[in-house]
Amino acid sequence: MRSIQLNKKSHDRKRFDCGVKALNNYLKLMASQQSIKDNSRTYVLVNEENPQNIMGYYTLAMVNIDLTTLPIKLQKKHQNIYSAGLIARLAVDKRYIKQGIGAWLLVDALKKLLMASDTVGFPLIIVDAKDGVETFYKKFGFSSFLDEENKLFISIADVRASFR
Repeated sequence: MRSIQLNKKSHDRKRFDCGVKALNNYLKLMASQQSIKDNSRTYVLVNEENPQNIMGYYTLAMVNIDLTTLPIKLQKKHQNIYSAGLIARLAVDKRYIKQGIGAWLLVDALKKLLMASDTVGFPLIIVDAKDGVETFYKKFGFSSFLDEENKLFISIADVRASFR
């Protein structure tokens, strides 16, 4: 399996349904526009037998962070940082749930952000988890921000160590 950048001409975005209207609509209506504007990049995992069918997707971007919402240890370590990598969206089509696709997409997103951090340097990856899925991210080492249970982070150092 491998992810590729969303191509609105060759990927059937209308067929995608993860069961969450906001995530479906983002893929169908916004993802290509945001990429053209260089605001984010959306990657899709396609069905190898039918490459127009999207099994799942994730969107990556950069985000500003408020250091005061991090644990004290990280606030001290990263006093002068203002941005982090962001997994803005991650969704799996309902036809492919319970097949490890979500985990595969997350690992792929983390690898891409790790490579980006090697180029431009940022110490954290953030995800805004929808209600009920924060435990999915915590299994991969993400921790909650001090002020929001569903806003999670992981350090680039921890991601790098996990791939060794």
